This record gives sequence, structure tokens and C-alpha cells, in this order.
Amino acid sequence: MSENTILIKNKKALFEYFIENTFEAGILLKGTEVKSIRNGQANISDSYCVVDSNNVYVKNMHISEYKNAGFTQHSPISDRKLLLKKSEIKKINDKLKNIGYTLIPLELFFSDTGYAKLKIGIARGKKLYDKRDDIKKKDIERDILRFK
Repeated sequence: MSENTILIKNKKALFEYFIENTFEAGILLKGTEVKSIRNGQANISDSYCVVDSNNVYVKNMHISEYKNAGFTQHSPISDRKLLLKKSEIKKINDKLKNIGYTLIPLELFFSDTGYAKLKIGIARGKKLYDKRDDIKKKDIERDILRFK
């Protein structure tokens, strides 16, 4: 694997938010969770991240149970710790103190070295008219490609 293989994307995030900064974080996972992610059985569309006493956690991330695990299964929805540098956590925490900003997961992938990584972004919510502009731009681009 020469490139990062993106397994799960949060498509809803780009429609709902303006992404200002992105960070790449490792995730503290169990073995059965890693195998389920490799099978593509994870969902990050409804998840979000929180900063709690100099630690960052991803909440509401669903990783399905691995069917060949035997008697040691993981909990599908649990808080999972993200591995970031202290300076990155400080930047995130300072930005999240502003009103209207949130921390959301964007992509879940495996790095070149085989570790599960989560790309997170500091985001600001879009208004309804911003979403309408995005839909209009997509329709125009689709029409241009169709008539070429």
C-alpha cells in the first residue's frame, strides 16, 4: 500500500459544515474493531469529537461487531480515544472555545504503516442558504459535464 486507503468517509460533514482546519489522529482500538474497520463495517456520519481534560474522544462512532471474534466482542458504540500531540489538542481546544465551532470526523482510513487513522476537522455550521448554494453549484457542474 503506497497510498492511504480511505475506507469510510463522512459525506454529510462537507454538506453541513465549513471545514477550517484538519488534523490526522490515531485511534485507540481493540483487535476486533480493527478487523471490522478493514471490512468496511463502520459509520462515522453521526459521530462527533469532544475534548475532555487534554484528551480527545470520538463519540457515537459505530463499528459493527466482528462476526468471527468468538466470545470477546467489543461494544459497537463506545467512546474511543484519539491520539494527538499536546500542541494539536491545545489548538483544537482554543478554536472550540469560539461559538459555533465543532470537531467532527471526516475520514477513517489506514496509514501506510497499517495504523487506523481518523481525519478530524474543526468545522463551522452552514446556514440554509449556504447549503442551497452548494446544491446549485453541484447541479451546474453536473450539467456542464453532461453537455461536453
